[in-house]
Amino acid sequence: MSLIEKAVNRMGQSDEIALPASQDVPVRQEPEMAATATPLVERAIESPRVSAAEKPVAEPKPGRRASQITIDLERLASLGFLAPDAEKAQVAEEFRVVKRPLITNVQAGDAPEKHRNLIMVTSSLPGEGKSFCALNLALSIAMERDITVMLVDADVAKPSVLNNLGVRAEAGLMDLLLDRSLQVGDVLLRTNIEKFSVLPAGRRHKHATELLASDAMARLLDEIATRYPDRVVIFDSPPLLVTSEARELAAHMGQIVMVVEAGRTSQDAVNEALNYLQVCDIVNLLMNKTESMVSMDGYGGYGYGYGHAAQN
Repeated sequence: MSLIEKAVNRMGQSDEIALPASQDVPVRQEPEMAATATPLVERAIESPRVSAAEKPVAEPKPGRRASQITIDLERLASLGFLAPDAEKAQVAEEFRVVKRPLITNVQAGDAPEKHRNLIMVTSSLPGEGKSFCALNLALSIAMERDITVMLVDADVAKPSVLNNLGVRAEAGLMDLLLDRSLQVGDVLLRTNIEKFSVLPAGRRHKHATELLASDAMARLLDEIATRYPDRVVIFDSPPLLVTSEARELAAHMGQIVMVVEAGRTSQDAVNEALNYLQVCDIVNLLMNKTESMVSMDGYGGYGYGYGHAAQN
């Protein structure tokens, strides 16, 4: 039995498991849980959602190089996210454990051919902590000496990456798919965090699913994956069971991390979501907010299962 199967079976033994009601992502401050500590049992970190900074970043124009944005690092750390110059924090140690097998796959011999450097972070349902995990995972990988990282906000219906960073922008992923005159450098946001850049979601579009499934998207992902051999690309994806965009995106990914809130998300929901991920042969399962342990700071823990989906 694979680690993922064991992790899912453990969820089925929980006394209280219920599907959460689907709801809009709030702008008000509210906790979101994070990935954590040891290989199989880790704690969770909270982070409130916050409003975007008041001063917007000007919309990039065709022919321009990537815009430069400044992230408030003290604010970032205060919200539970990783910051390069922050004092040693438990969350940093926890994400070192989570990122290591992902990086090992990126550096494997067949990695370029299979786009192992394209990593999607998703969940079955809203509110399970996938956006918080995606940002912290990207920030952790940016601390590697020989790797750069791009964080793509692919949750195009309800983007949250820029809100979490406290910045604003207009153009992004959807604009690249709609306007052939635009290049990645025209909408990419470089930051004051070394080796960390952001590709925003861009404008909303009623045919977002079709755009993500288009040949233009396939070409864009191939360009992103192959242009810089030292780049890892993290995609903050929509939840699998409430949108179809994530299912289309999964087909192009080399690795997938699925965040699960134990005690809230049913085993049936997890199994259904995993069925949509069979197009990718490396799937990582993060079970968030388990009641099996309580860490020293009072937050709940979660289990971490890692394996190849094709072997399940």
